Amino acid sequence: MLGPLDADEIKTRLPERSESARLILRKPGLADIDRLFEICGDPQTNLYNPAGPYPNIQKAQAVMAAWLLHWEQRGFGQWAISSKEAPTQILGFGGLAVLNYLDQPRINLGFRFATEAWGQGYASEMAHTALELAFQHMKFSAVHAKVRPANLASIAVLERLGMQRDGTTDDVPGQEQSLVYLMRRDFPRPPLRR
Repeated sequence: MLGPLDADEIKTRLPERSESARLILRKPGLADIDRLFEICGDPQTNLYNPAGPYPNIQKAQAVMAAWLLHWEQRGFGQWAISSKEAPTQILGFGGLAVLNYLDQPRINLGFRFATEAWGQGYASEMAHTALELAFQHMKFSAVHAKVRPANLASIAVLERLGMQRDGTTDDVPGQEQSLVYLMRRDFPRPPLRR
């Protein structure tokens, strides 16, 4: 396991908009709050989230405020994700953020997509792009991801990316520990497979 995130490790900023083969990844904004609530308030998208779905629009507003602050302070963060075919329709949210793994800050890869976007390889494509930017543009030494053990679809995404199991973390009291995945800059990264 790596030591705590070195604040000096963050030396540059991500562009507020990036693209992959099929996706547009852009910094979210206040106009995206309703869609954030639709996606994160849906019980289906929170099957493995111990916190459950967002209970109200105020939760979505608070999360968006935190995301925008993260972008302002860190120069990177969560994206609003859409397809190039329908650029105004947000499919999900995801990206890179500093997240505490208990008491250790890490660069964390995370994502949540609307149910209608499932099964199309969007999570793999977004995550592949995020890792490329993390290592080539931001020059991070490592990226982590946490996943609940029953979330087989997300585990499959992380493993397709070449991320390796790196232990567990007891982040949900009274429940099975979350799995921790790791990708270091020097790990081999397979080509994108959707």
